[in-house]
Amino acid sequence: MGEIVKLPVQASRLGYRRVKRRCKPAENPNQLDLFPPSNARILEFVNHGLSPFERALLSDERGDTCAAELYAEAINEQDCVADSFCNLGIIESQKGNATRAFDCFTTCLKHDPRHSEAHYNLGNLYFELNDFRLAQIHFEMAVEVDRDFANAYFNLALVQSINNDPDAAVRTLGKYRDLASEEDGRMAEELLETVKKSLAIAKTARRGSL
Repeated sequence: MGEIVKLPVQASRLGYRRVKRRCKPAENPNQLDLFPPSNARILEFVNHGLSPFERALLSDERGDTCAAELYAEAINEQDCVADSFCNLGIIESQKGNATRAFDCFTTCLKHDPRHSEAHYNLGNLYFELNDFRLAQIHFEMAVEVDRDFANAYFNLALVQSINNDPDAAVRTLGKYRDLASEEDGRMAEELLETVKKSLAIAKTARRGSL
């Protein structure tokens, strides 16, 4: 049996990711996102014009305790149902309600089977439950849907290493390095070197035992 090569201790799993996009109705594809990627501030007095999902998201980003209730309201009003279930699942996970979180993420996927954040967050949930096989499956699906999902590549590399597939972990970590910011890319480069060295040592040990 081969040596198990694991990523260094400092390579902690990247956490859940909230859906921040505002889903657009099909009849209005040119509608602008209320929550663009920039750091633009949303003024308090704009609140009255927000949709149910937008109100829930704004409340969630503030850390308000009523965010879960607002996501439930958005779901009841059929506003961004998949995204609402996904974000609600994160809240349930943070409360320690793994069963409810699982139900939210899987319900999200029933509405949108290609919801990359739901697959990623399910991967995180399975990771916390030490089910690394299912965690890997959902991280793989997240990057299959969204090829630019950097955090999903990083967590996928972690579970590939845990699941004793270091060669795949090295390849996946390389993809993360290419997508990550300059600072995170340097961290990935250091991890890659460490894993490659560990992999070389393990392969040498295996040859020596033959």
